[in-house]
Amino acid sequence: MGAQCTSKKRLIEHVSTFLADQFEDTQADDIFEKLIAREKLGSTGIGEGIAIPHSRLAQCEDTLGALFLLETPIDFDSVDRKPVDLVFVLLVPEEATEQHLQTLSMLAEKFNQPDFRDALRSASDTNTLYDTAIHYQKIA
Repeated sequence: MGAQCTSKKRLIEHVSTFLADQFEDTQADDIFEKLIAREKLGSTGIGEGIAIPHSRLAQCEDTLGALFLLETPIDFDSVDRKPVDLVFVLLVPEEATEQHLQTLSMLAEKFNQPDFRDALRSASDTNTLYDTAIHYQKIA
């Protein structure tokens, strides 16, 4: 919530460090390298101010995700050229190819809903952001 990043690279550094601090057996450098490698294949900016950086990670035993609302939107080379302010980072176990694709599809579908995006963007703090995301997941 309220992450202050000035570029895609800085954002990926920030989220890599955040995730490595939250989850055992993950290193920020490993996460960063995987996410950057994925971005080099093509931007994960899906439009409407949304990005879903994602990768499979050998050290990852379970699916890991983190939602960030940026204070200032940043250029993410999105398909619609709009700056990004909502970022959901997804890491999955290396062998979870099908799960990875299903989770990405579900996330893209959720973020395609204007009400969901608006509710997330109006969150006043981290708890509200989390509660909003959980609420919309339950009514899916």
